[in-house]
Amino acid sequence: MKYLKEGMDCIVLFWNGKIIDFDLPITVKLTVVDVDPGLKGDTAQGGSKPATVDTGAVINVPLFVNIGDNILVDTRTGQYMSRA
Repeated sequence: MKYLKEGMDCIVLFWNGKIIDFDLPITVKLTVVDVDPGLKGDTAQGGSKPATVDTGAVINVPLFVNIGDNILVDTRTGQYMSRA
């Protein structure tokens, strides 16, 4: 549920009026709300840093990602895919 956002299209399976399963889209667009600034010179190593997104999930992102950036995340693996 760490990638679920209001208004998102999902497939929901009900049984006896209760939700028993749901599928999220494979990718979801999220906004970075908190991230430490990358250090100059770190980009040569292709490093990453943790970023908190608007759903509260923490995703490892490349050093060039900043607060306010929209990113695409693979909901199956929780990995950063690209900027959105």
